[in-house]
Amino acid sequence: MGNCSSHLPSTFSANAADSSAASRLPPPPNGITVHPPSASPPPRPPPPHSLQPSNRPSSTTPAVGRVLGRPMEDVRNTYTFGRELGRGQFGVTYLVTHKETKQQFACKSIATRKLINRDDIEDVRREVQIMYHLTGHRNIVELKGAYEDRHSVNLVMELCAGGELFDRIIAKGHYSERQQPIYAGRS
Repeated sequence: MGNCSSHLPSTFSANAADSSAASRLPPPPNGITVHPPSASPPPRPPPPHSLQPSNRPSSTTPAVGRVLGRPMEDVRNTYTFGRELGRGQFGVTYLVTHKETKQQFACKSIATRKLINRDDIEDVRREVQIMYHLTGHRNIVELKGAYEDRHSVNLVMELCAGGELFDRIIAKGHYSERQQPIYAGRS
C-alpha cells in the first residue's frame, strides 16, 4: 500500500497528542473533515428509507385520495344514501339527503377501481374542475361537493327531479326551442 500521510493536510499529525489541535481547526472549505485514526468515527446517518415519510396514514392526518388529491372524507358522514337514480359506465347516481338540512341532492358515485389508467383519473378530475368552474350558472347542474374515500369518488350535485330528458325527447320525437324551457324546468 502507498503512503497516505503524504496526502494529508499539513495540520494533521498521525500521533494522538497532536489530534486535539487538529480537531480545533475549522473544517476545510470542501466540506470534508479528516478524523485522526484514534478518534471515534462520527455517528452514521440513518438508512435512507427511514428518512422518507410513511405511506401509511397517521391517526391525525387523513390519507390523500389518488383521484382528487385531497384528504379523504366519507360522504356518508354528511349525507344519507337513498334509492338509485341512474347508472353509467363508471358509477351509479343515488338520491342523497343532507343529514342536517334534510335537503335532497343527487350523488354520482364513481368506483375508483374502475379508474384503470391515468386518462380515466384525469377525466374525473377535469369533470370536477369544470363543474366547480360552472357552479352558479342557471342552466347547469350545480356541484355541491366532491368527496373521495377508499372506494369511490362522490360528486354531490343539485337534484333535477324531472326524470330523464333523453327519455322525454325519444317519446315525443322533437322539441321546438320554445318548448324546451318548459320541459327542462326553466322558463
